[in-house]
Amino acid sequence: MAQVIYEASFSGKALHSAAALASKHPMQDPFFFGYGSLVNRATHAFPSATRARVRGWRRAWRHTTLREVAYLSAVPDPEAEIEGLIAAVPGHDWADLDHRERAYDRHDVSHAVLHEAPHSPHVQIYAVPDSHAAAPTVRHPILLSYIDVVVQGYLREFGPEGARRFFATTAGWDAPILNDRAAPRYSRHQSLSSEERGFVDRELALRDTNLIERV
Repeated sequence: MAQVIYEASFSGKALHSAAALASKHPMQDPFFFGYGSLVNRATHAFPSATRARVRGWRRAWRHTTLREVAYLSAVPDPEAEIEGLIAAVPGHDWADLDHRERAYDRHDVSHAVLHEAPHSPHVQIYAVPDSHAAAPTVRHPILLSYIDVVVQGYLREFGPEGARRFFATTAGWDAPILNDRAAPRYSRHQSLSSEERGFVDRELALRDTNLIERV
């Protein structure tokens, strides 16, 4: 289902097209567009991170044959728009990020990204290819500890309304979600405040999600 395109408020700062500005700064490092855990700055140290949005893509929960559990993926959709972070990949060295995002392919979205940075080079987004993508299952669920990290990032970057937009612009909330908070399985799990946990729980309850206690 196509997602509604909205106008994000970026503190009154001018938004810039990455493609247009890249031509003025051809020697700069490339950027990635993060739309899941990469929005949470506590999970990485990539420089020049700034808020952004990309048109022509939406989020969906996907399981891939190359991973045990399900994660977010970007899915092409000409009517959609999502918020996230862009950040620099120093020295054009994608090795560490490609390893973190293994099972994903990179796609150039420079023409579709708007951001707050004064300038930026080309931007790429990660997406699970259809060739090894499937819907989450009980055997391959979404981790609640992963959702916590993603939502914490959106709360910090975009506030409660932005975090609600994350839920609204992500497809697949009917998938099984493993409650692993007591023993987090997500390798980059973070400690959430009681307010952050409560926000996550309320948003999941609104979607009547399938929370499971064990696989």
